[in-house]
Amino acid sequence: MSKKKSQLVDGMTLAEEFKNVNIKNELLAGLTVALALIPESVAFAFVAGVSPILSLQTAVVIGVVAAIFTGRPGMISSSTAAISVVMAALVASHGLEYLFGAVILMGLIQLLIGVLKLGKYARMIPYPVMLGFLNGLSIVIFTSQFELFKLNTTSGREWIQGLDMAIMLALVLLTMGIIQFFPKLTKAIPPSLAGIIILTLIAVSLGNFTGYHLQTVQDFAGMTLKGGLPKFYIPQLPLNLETLQVIFPYAFIAGLVGLTEAVLTLRVIDEMTDTKGNTNKEIVAQGLANLVNGFFGGMGGDAMIGQSIINVKSGGRTRLSAFVAPVVLLLFIMFGSSIINLIPLATLVGVMFMVVVGTFKWESLKYRGKIPKQDIVVMLAVTGITIFSDLATAVIAGVILSALAFAWKKGSEADAQVIDNEDGSRTYKLSGSIFFGSVLNFKDLFTPNQDPEVVIFDFENAKVMDYSGVEAINAMVEKYDLLGKKITLVQVGSYSRNLFKKANELTIIRKETIQK
Repeated sequence: MSKKKSQLVDGMTLAEEFKNVNIKNELLAGLTVALALIPESVAFAFVAGVSPILSLQTAVVIGVVAAIFTGRPGMISSSTAAISVVMAALVASHGLEYLFGAVILMGLIQLLIGVLKLGKYARMIPYPVMLGFLNGLSIVIFTSQFELFKLNTTSGREWIQGLDMAIMLALVLLTMGIIQFFPKLTKAIPPSLAGIIILTLIAVSLGNFTGYHLQTVQDFAGMTLKGGLPKFYIPQLPLNLETLQVIFPYAFIAGLVGLTEAVLTLRVIDEMTDTKGNTNKEIVAQGLANLVNGFFGGMGGDAMIGQSIINVKSGGRTRLSAFVAPVVLLLFIMFGSSIINLIPLATLVGVMFMVVVGTFKWESLKYRGKIPKQDIVVMLAVTGITIFSDLATAVIAGVILSALAFAWKKGSEADAQVIDNEDGSRTYKLSGSIFFGSVLNFKDLFTPNQDPEVVIFDFENAKVMDYSGVEAINAMVEKYDLLGKKITLVQVGSYSRNLFKKANELTIIRKETIQK
């Protein structure tokens, strides 16, 4: 992000947000995203064990509601892989009615988090965790596309072979080439949309003139995609404690996973656009989207970093593009299903591969020897956990690892300079932070048995940060007291002094021990 002050996009009125908007770019960006949402929504449906139409309608409802109430204009929300994985076991064990109930509860949990303004804690996520998340997510997106290189057979899905694989790879590369170089010809059309249109025309022409059939969205779904407007629906499940016990674990985990993805996506788009969204407002928007979605028979979702990046790179900057995407998707489902069904999988793979190229932080491969080792360890750990587990676990683990690494580093900085005074007393001139991370080695700084009768702890360059630090100081004072030696604390800062005062009844440190 540039060093200039970021613009708070959430602070704008609607008039200000759309003041200098390029309507054409917003509409085309929304169209591009709508096309790219189709295969992913279909794929997520298979992961969750629901029908493709249900997943597509989920993308419509969540996309519209989140766009209207968003705290981050330009961000795309839809059905996602993370939520699909969480909900798959619930669908398999209890069916769709419990899924809808869990999605409603998930929305309520997210709303509560947003209303209580707990989104501020998302700022605690360190940058190495962000890097690890982006790199891990890029790899997950990349490997998820492998499923599109397979065919439905009597024995299951098997890899495409021979000439078919060569042709598909060639078309994937052609799509990537179009996306990369099309902007040099014109910027009137988003390159991803251009790639999809050109490859669809090639696929249709190839079929008409040679009879060769490229795998399409319809082939991948195993059915003709056609649907109508989402309909209001009240889940048919018993309202009792037993139902709550079933759906709450899934709703809680899915809620946290969804908010983690939303917050990290928000931060990524903030950096790409040099603007600042509103975290708590976005959390409320995500909660409302899932709450409404549950009452329209949806599978739940959250913000999509890949599609959000496509939107921003295609020119989408306001909630208009984020609103257009689900609306266009709905129109495709209702009236343009024949067009959707013709889109070759190869071009959609190419679009997502270019998202991977743009999302992966390639500069992180050169960080060795240039940033602290602990940051590299955190980044690699988050990348690995994102790939093999889930995003929420990866981010939580990354924050914990970062905190432990920071505590270890700050703890190792605590030190003491020993000064023998002319009057026979000894001064320990302390430095650094005294807290839970430094107390393990704190006692090794002192030699009570060898020290004179009067000892002074000088806190001019030291600060007690928590009760662990207070207790460490108290333990040393007790040691000197048992030896019959007098100890005095001098130049104690106001923060440290306040900690000692609050813990007065828990320690032997008294007012007379502490001198200004």
